Amino acid sequence: MEASTTFVIVAFIYIAIIIFYGFYQGKKVKSNSDFSIAGRKLPGWVASLSERATGESSWALLGLPGAAYATGLLEIWTAVGCVLGVIIAWIFLAGKIRDEAEKYDVTTFTDYLAKRHGRMGRHIRTVSSLAIVFFFFFYVGAQFIGGAKTLENILGIEQFIGMLLIFILVVPYTIYGGFRSVTYTDVIQAILMVIAVVVTPIVGFIYLSNQPESTIYAPTIGKALEKAGHGYSSLTGGIKLEGTQLYSLLSSIFPNSLSLVTGLGAGIMVVSYFSWFFGYLGGQPQLTTRFMAIADKKQSINGRNIGIIWTILAYTGAILVGYIGIAIFGPNALSDHEKIMPTVIYTLFHPLIASFLIMGILAAIISTANSLLILSATELSDNIIIPWKQSKLHEVNSLKISRWITAFLAIVALILAYFSPTKIIYSIVSIVWAGIGGTYSVVILYTLFWKKFHARAALIAIIFGLSFTILWVVTGGEKVLPTRLLTFPLTALIGWIVTRISREN
Repeated sequence: MEASTTFVIVAFIYIAIIIFYGFYQGKKVKSNSDFSIAGRKLPGWVASLSERATGESSWALLGLPGAAYATGLLEIWTAVGCVLGVIIAWIFLAGKIRDEAEKYDVTTFTDYLAKRHGRMGRHIRTVSSLAIVFFFFFYVGAQFIGGAKTLENILGIEQFIGMLLIFILVVPYTIYGGFRSVTYTDVIQAILMVIAVVVTPIVGFIYLSNQPESTIYAPTIGKALEKAGHGYSSLTGGIKLEGTQLYSLLSSIFPNSLSLVTGLGAGIMVVSYFSWFFGYLGGQPQLTTRFMAIADKKQSINGRNIGIIWTILAYTGAILVGYIGIAIFGPNALSDHEKIMPTVIYTLFHPLIASFLIMGILAAIISTANSLLILSATELSDNIIIPWKQSKLHEVNSLKISRWITAFLAIVALILAYFSPTKIIYSIVSIVWAGIGGTYSVVILYTLFWKKFHARAALIAIIFGLSFTILWVVTGGEKVLPTRLLTFPLTALIGWIVTRISREN
């Protein structure tokens, strides 16, 4: 049986299971609260696995291995930043956010910020909901692109057809069952994802040790990185600074000190890769909503333990897959480095097992796409459309409105993915991570831990962070420094200044 035929059979079985289970959970949705946040009754293990599956998306199973394949050891800093961010979020934020959600009786991320900062709540609610929907159009689009790349790599189908197939898979049960269907199907997908990124490196090491050196690029990861060049084997040198806009900028500031330019450039690159850390500190609504939905404090502790273990395993495995790809094929074997994981899997495994593991990539894509869709839909419906409708009508079918909005947003995201100026998942997610994660992490942290932080400062910080990210990308600043490195500290500074110089009336 051909590999593509095997994959289609395995995919059909997997998709049937996911859709059936999603609709089964959807039958338990009786209210808009169930649709938006599962009635805030999630067990800790469900919340943690759903949060991890949602957080890691096609970025972690395609983008991260691809970046490791393309840059070498430098990409380790991304993994360190992400893992540390997840650990801190689960230890210090998850329980507090759960308690706050219960205290203020909220069902969405912006609903919490609006009620917590009541004086400016209406403005915070409107700005935040629209911003989340805007940025997440591109984030959902990145998942469609990731699914299309995977299907193109395996079946050779055109990318838009692949996007359409992912759309058809993700949208129906998401519309029907909302947050509840999404979180419970995420559990299956999180387990499959971690199996894929744990098993693949283990078999990869065995494969390298048993292959004649003439048939592979190098027998070990260490030798492969060394053979690929100094940039690959250095923790600071995976990207050549010479010729970049950052190098030109530093050279103009320090024209007589090449060593200083090189040192500063390397340091900035390390910090920029580590800066994924900022987005995990409460600022990603699709993750924070999982904290809000946990049933009680005991379940929050259970979720913390599972979430941290899963993250360490997943990131270690994803990075290793990229390095094993270098050892097998060499650093320049693929024109699209984000296809390295499916390529490695099909090299190492029998088509039947490979097809099962590839489902881990599709699981990451599906779990994130449906989570982002349901979050965007509930933000738009609960915070803008339904309140507006209720001002016009006495009775509104909130659940029906939420479902229609979910369908509409999915269609728009598919269209944007098709016309996206970049098909690089890593870049798309990085910008969203800055605009939403970098901005709202500041607001969440100040809100939870700084009593003097007030509503006016929160609103100004939100507007500044979102606006800065968009302007930085539009004006080409992203080519000099990634906005995810700048949005968080600058927004934190603005929030601090406004809090200090003004008082809430």
